[in-house]
Amino acid sequence: MPGRAIDITVPELSGKRAVVTGASDGIGLGLAARLAAAGAEVILPVRNPRKGEAATTTIRQRYPNANVSLRALDLSSLASVAALGEALRDEGRPIHILINNAGVMTPPDRQSTADGFELQFGTNHLGHFALVGHLLPLLRAGRARVTSQLSVAANRNAINWDDLNWERSYHGFRAYSQSKIAFGLFGLELDRRSQANGWGITSNLSHPGIAPTSLLAARPEVGRDQDTSGVRMIRALSARGILVGTVQTAQLPALYAATSPNAKSGRFYGPSGLGHMSGPPGEQKLFSRLRGAADARRVWQVSEELTKVSFPNG
Repeated sequence: MPGRAIDITVPELSGKRAVVTGASDGIGLGLAARLAAAGAEVILPVRNPRKGEAATTTIRQRYPNANVSLRALDLSSLASVAALGEALRDEGRPIHILINNAGVMTPPDRQSTADGFELQFGTNHLGHFALVGHLLPLLRAGRARVTSQLSVAANRNAINWDDLNWERSYHGFRAYSQSKIAFGLFGLELDRRSQANGWGITSNLSHPGIAPTSLLAARPEVGRDQDTSGVRMIRALSARGILVGTVQTAQLPALYAATSPNAKSGRFYGPSGLGHMSGPPGEQKLFSRLRGAADARRVWQVSEELTKVSFPNG
């Protein structure tokens, strides 16, 4: 049977503006709800308006005073990312919290983004890289904390430098690992460059452990018509409180990393239980794939070239 509930205290966030990607369901919805409950104005950039409306309704039902609103965003389209950046810059309001949470996982067959990138690399990493670039003036104005959501998959495999878009030999899980390794290296390099250039942004990383989220569930839009055997097993273990977490506990590392006064820049937060699969959030050692500063600089340079989104030097 599951043990006692695990939770954290979120500080008062009145007057803060937060943006959470992937907030139409799962972990992202939970994160958006907790931020709204703490008083933040929360923006949900969503690809599917119907799911977005359902998410805002859910949040308002839980917290009638919640200040939540939708914006359009498809992270697999750099034009869509740029349009959101322009819209929010036109609003001219500082952003204080950005949680880069959205992601797509292991399509059985290789798929491409609107810009021709392998879907996972283009969505999980390049889309978020471009989003931070377009929002940089607002993030600087809000002295924002940026939290980027990784995965235990970032502790496996490697970046396929010779074929970043997996055009020659696609492997769904290796491509997913690559996207999360690159994304983690970017998050760490963002913090280093912010400190070096005086941007005033702090950037850290989180991962949810293992929980029955929607990433491995049936996702017809990525070519998966049925739940994977993996997600069925995870659901069974989660319901019994064995080894893995729940959707509620899986949101806590990112929530802690994004809001706690004790969470530090350039650090990595995940579940503190056995194998970092479940348990209360806490700081953990960087995965070995994330420790190379030279790799981080290389990811940054390649990402600027591929997205045509440049960051200032000062």
